[in-house]
Amino acid sequence: MISNEIINEIRDKTDIVEIIGEYLPLSARGKNYFGVCPFHEDHNPSMSVSADKQIYKCFSCGATGNVYQFVMDYEHMNFYETVAMLGNRLGIII
Repeated sequence: MISNEIINEIRDKTDIVEIIGEYLPLSARGKNYFGVCPFHEDHNPSMSVSADKQIYKCFSCGATGNVYQFVMDYEHMNFYETVAMLGNRLGIII
């Protein structure tokens, strides 16, 4: 079992814009970033990624969440696998 402290530390140290930007192109608009949502048939950038809040939201399909939720949905991974993968990127071995 992974402690809440480790889960929170990994989430706090992981930049959601950087992670999502590795999966799809993002462009800055104001203080947020926008990209084509990978969770539905999208042709216009309808997904907003907030660097300040460290969350994403698609204004078309309603997909939303933090970095864990994005990776789980995109990679079809469970929570433990996602925490371990993001932790490894930071040098935190789970």
